[in-house]
Amino acid sequence: MTAPHAPAWPAGPPVPPPPPRSPVRRLLPPLAALAGVAAAFAYVGTVDPNEPGHYPVCPLLRFTGVYCPGCGGLRSAHAFVHGDLPAALGANALAVVGYGLFAVLMAVWLIRAVRGVPMRLSVSPVLWWGIGAVLALFTLVRNLPFGSALAP
Repeated sequence: MTAPHAPAWPAGPPVPPPPPRSPVRRLLPPLAALAGVAAAFAYVGTVDPNEPGHYPVCPLLRFTGVYCPGCGGLRSAHAFVHGDLPAALGANALAVVGYGLFAVLMAVWLIRAVRGVPMRLSVSPVLWWGIGAVLALFTLVRNLPFGSALAP
């Protein structure tokens, strides 16, 4: 037997929406991510990866002699920090494309944070497969004789 004055909602009273966040709290996550990436680039810009002994060797390259998609990424970042775009592209062109994509993503995130619109990034499985295919193709081509220009 139910009480005559039972609430109409089955799971309890409705929860009010959270109060709007201040602009500082909205900007904190994208600025923290940007600061972390800037610190990493500053470190790589300071500690030259072209000098042996500063960074570990890629295990795939060491044990198989095959360049992975990330091989040359630190040298690329070092050259990019120093403003040498041709050297950055020569070390790892795909990484330089990634820097550009990251910059666009950060700009979108910051603009949305300023406007108070939450950033929701959903990547479809088709896009993940496409990214994997690009990485695999880049790896294959840079390890073949005709793609030696893509090797670090």
